[in-house]
Amino acid sequence: MHLLDILSLRPVPASAVFLSLTRRCPLSCRHCSTSSTLRSEEHSELPFLRLVSSFTSGLHPRLVLMSGGEALLRPHLVERIAARARESGTGSYLLSGMFFARQARIPAPVRKAIEAVDHFAASMDAFHEEEVPRRAVLAVLRALQAEDRDISVQLTGLSDDDPYLAEAVGDIRDALGDQVPILVGLVGPVGRAAKWADGRRRILTHRPMASVPAPCTMAAWPVVTFDGTVVACCNQDVVDRGGGVPAHLRLGHADRDGWPEIRRRSVTRPLLRAVRAVGPRAVATLSGLHQAGDYCETCRSLADDPRAAATADRPVFTLLEREARNRQLAEGPAGFARRFGSARYGELVGLGR
Repeated sequence: MHLLDILSLRPVPASAVFLSLTRRCPLSCRHCSTSSTLRSEEHSELPFLRLVSSFTSGLHPRLVLMSGGEALLRPHLVERIAARARESGTGSYLLSGMFFARQARIPAPVRKAIEAVDHFAASMDAFHEEEVPRRAVLAVLRALQAEDRDISVQLTGLSDDDPYLAEAVGDIRDALGDQVPILVGLVGPVGRAAKWADGRRRILTHRPMASVPAPCTMAAWPVVTFDGTVVACCNQDVVDRGGGVPAHLRLGHADRDGWPEIRRRSVTRPLLRAVRAVGPRAVATLSGLHQAGDYCETCRSLADDPRAAATADRPVFTLLEREARNRQLAEGPAGFARRFGSARYGELVGLGR
């Protein structure tokens, strides 16, 4: 499964689901969007397993994407989820901060987890490199590449003209023979970076990807948060609220709601459809509402006023959502990467295809 295959699904509602397996992480990167530590929250594995067990051959997402924190702190859970997903026809993706690359050998449980998934992505940036040397990460990726595994790099910088990005991109391409795709994003004011990052910057977090355009592609893939709450988008403020999210963004809980119900709510809920079609600011304007702050804050406020719900019930949004999705599909994965990550490096998602 190439990175292009994954990104091509991004505009399609409920074509994939994110699983936030743990907030814990052994690294302490200064830009961490989840503010993770080794003492961060970690809940039962049962909600994640129950949701994936509700997939059937006739009704399942195309892809599950596992992240954290550091998902490979729970390697056996990663392995079980990937195996169960495959039984129903669902592919699996895993993103890691590569803490284990500091060791001479990949620990056996970690290796088994990596071997279990259909695509493995390594997160790399100047902040990770303060704790995990780039050469160590590239050595692991070269070994996986030699085994013919589908891999990619999720590279993050401060801006399109960040010298670090130019240097790292060149190093990665040289080390991996220009055959491994690179998804480049920019640090935004989320988690630990909220104290210092430029609030105007687009954001690529540990989930591909978070940003602030309209219409909202981020409301396409549900997210199972750390405690099993299922929310409609990957905005970190929404994920961190768990059960306290606004009603239109709460899709249920993996402990009691299976995939058929989660999918139905994601695809058919009028406010989500309208947000995917034209974005929350347009919905607010059409409803005669005051825009409550930025793009995402406006979205979170829509559930507070019945006028927004009345606007979203208009049949036209079904057509507008379809048109918005088709436009994004026509742009392709590189277009998506340019809009939501780095415009300069968007084409790198196609390396190795």
